Amino acid sequence: MSDQLTDPPGLKLQPLLQWMSLSLDQVDSSAPLQATLLAGGRSNVSYKLQDASGNQWVLRRPPLGHIMPTAHDMGREFRVLTGLNSVKYPTPRAIANCEDESVIGAKFMLMEFVDGRVIDDASAAAKLSQAEATQISQELVDNLAALHAIDAKLAGLDQLGKPAGYLQRQVKRWGEQWQLTKTRELPEIETLHAWLESAISNLPQDLPTSIVHGDYRIDNVILAPETSDIIAVLDWEMSTLGDPISDLAISLVYWTQSSDTLRSQVPVAQGVTNGLGFWTRQQFVERYVAQTGFDVSHLDECVALACFKLAVIMESIHNRNLSGQQLGAASGSNSTMGEATVALTKLGLAVTRLGAIPALNS
Repeated sequence: MSDQLTDPPGLKLQPLLQWMSLSLDQVDSSAPLQATLLAGGRSNVSYKLQDASGNQWVLRRPPLGHIMPTAHDMGREFRVLTGLNSVKYPTPRAIANCEDESVIGAKFMLMEFVDGRVIDDASAAAKLSQAEATQISQELVDNLAALHAIDAKLAGLDQLGKPAGYLQRQVKRWGEQWQLTKTRELPEIETLHAWLESAISNLPQDLPTSIVHGDYRIDNVILAPETSDIIAVLDWEMSTLGDPISDLAISLVYWTQSSDTLRSQVPVAQGVTNGLGFWTRQQFVERYVAQTGFDVSHLDECVALACFKLAVIMESIHNRNLSGQQLGAASGSNSTMGEATVALTKLGLAVTRLGAIPALNS
């Protein structure tokens, strides 16, 4: 029977070890599992597991407490990783998926532990040389372009989603999520949502389609220990088939520049790409277009939608934080996720007035 005094929040180590011993090869069950909460996760929770012989895995499970409907689907994330593994896209190897909630109290998946570097805040980025920052900028763009070039059918992911009408469904979905997750009334976010409903309904029907990550940013990749090569892309919980420009948009919202004023009010990933050598947002876009050939004429709509989506996600985290059930990054009394919701809404409204790059750069 699991000892509740030693189990970390969200895990039951003894039942988990028993399940792993039955489901996997080469699991040493002679001593209890060691579990370490991995920093950085704001949504799904990640633990590094280690058995008595030093074998290591990463366990991914949904967050504790408030969960947005249709989000945090562990089976879906496992399926995406399996497909991307098959076409050699840099991702952790998918190992096992568990649908039995009685094991740890939730569905979960296991994947390979990838040892490398993660640039997850401004202090980590400050240690990079100018040349490294430039190389990482290019790697991030080229790796995103490579994802969007994958043949979904070849990866076994052609049934992952319905790409037709993707942006319209995103507006509807995140509008519904806001109503379910909000902790207060914010008239500004309703204004942004109404603008998106109108603007995106007028977009052409023949927009590009690809596998999309859904949350592509610098701290969701693992770099090789000694080089700037990307060896793994993490956090595939929002992946689907959709408009690749939406991925580009998310990346641009997370990107920062030293001259930012409005973006600097968003207390998420502040200053990470401000240093010398990191590309500007305009360079990011130009390289992406050169690599993909995609038309980015609807980038404004996609960036405004990215701001709205991220505002809703931050509100959900704020919701969990208020109930004391947020683990990992953004937990605790000093969390600024509630402020992030407001700031991202303001940024999205600025995009509707100024356009994507001018608003983000303002």
